[in-house]
Amino acid sequence: MKIHYNPKLKEFARQLRNNSTKSEIRLWQKLKRGQFGYDFHRQKPIDEYIVDFFCNKLQLAIECDGYSHEIIEVWQKDVKKTKRLNQLGVRVLRFSDHQIMNDIENVLRHIEDYILTFEANDFTPPPIEELE
Repeated sequence: MKIHYNPKLKEFARQLRNNSTKSEIRLWQKLKRGQFGYDFHRQKPIDEYIVDFFCNKLQLAIECDGYSHEIIEVWQKDVKKTKRLNQLGVRVLRFSDHQIMNDIENVLRHIEDYILTFEANDFTPPPIEELE
């Protein structure tokens, strides 16, 4: 199964990359160095959503949740987004801004644990393509 994305989201994703939050910047500094041995991309369109960080090879989306994600309506949208991404075979790890800014080592450890599990299962994910 191929995972598609809405090409109309490309420009919005570019805007989000140019207006990153402090926690996104902090986590990106760790992810972009390739310390896990995998390439991550920022603000990646998948289906009808944009995820904060994405690794295609791992089929892993990482979300940085600010205080607004504690609002019930935003939380419900997050649940719907995660459910849809899971249906597409994408695993979602969510971290709060507070976790990223105050406990980055445990955030990185959690990501590393996911990667080790992924590698142990030798999973090959589908590619992501534009909707036609």
